[in-house]
Amino acid sequence: MAGAVDSGNGIVTAALLVIGDEILSGRTKDKNIGYVAEYLTNIGIDLREVRVVPDEESEIVAALNALRARYTYVFTTGGIGPTHDDITADSVAKAFGVSIDYHPRAVEILRARMAATGGVMNEARMRMARLPAGAELVLNKISAAPGFWIDNVIVMAGVPEIMQAMLDDVAPKLRTGAKMLSATVRADCREGDIGTELGEIAKAHPRALIGSYPFFDDKRGANTHIVIRSRDPQMLAAVTAAVEAMLARVKARLAAG
Repeated sequence: MAGAVDSGNGIVTAALLVIGDEILSGRTKDKNIGYVAEYLTNIGIDLREVRVVPDEESEIVAALNALRARYTYVFTTGGIGPTHDDITADSVAKAFGVSIDYHPRAVEILRARMAATGGVMNEARMRMARLPAGAELVLNKISAAPGFWIDNVIVMAGVPEIMQAMLDDVAPKLRTGAKMLSATVRADCREGDIGTELGEIAKAHPRALIGSYPFFDDKRGANTHIVIRSRDPQMLAAVTAAVEAMLARVKARLAAG
């Protein structure tokens, strides 16, 4: 269903489940959340929730079942390698109540990879060819070891380069909705100077999302970026104009003392 628009309100949603003790311990610094969020936003899917869970079957199953019932898609990263603590595939099978076994095409892909690289197709590597019953392969051009897709759950590797290749493989098959558009206005005011006025604009335009983000620059010190988001380009333009007009009034008032 490549390019299809979600029925109903035109919004397609997603959650990301990050799996791994190494993320929670700080041993590995996650690089996937921001990438997935931006990638999905750019193709018209709203990432609504991110959870991080340890390499524990019960935690993975509980989180997965909660998320897949709530969102159009659930993406997972981590835990599909060759070692004893890579239990994502088994946990997904348990969440769906299906068996898990070696997938013939996955075995074929891994055997070809080993033949090409001089590796040995041992028991550990064979673990990466085990998929829940009914799952489809998600391919990657980096290491060949596949992820998989079952129902609305897409299971990907934790290594960023491999995860990105898997996301590229699956993206054309995803349902997408109307893209979220955004505009950023540099306020050249402190956040506290414009909080009330910005709230009034937000109240007057409930269909737009307005956020203020403080930052520091070398010349002005405390400053603010205002970000306006909407799926309607006319709405985006109107709210942006309202914000710019408000800023002009506030700055004139501050200059006058």
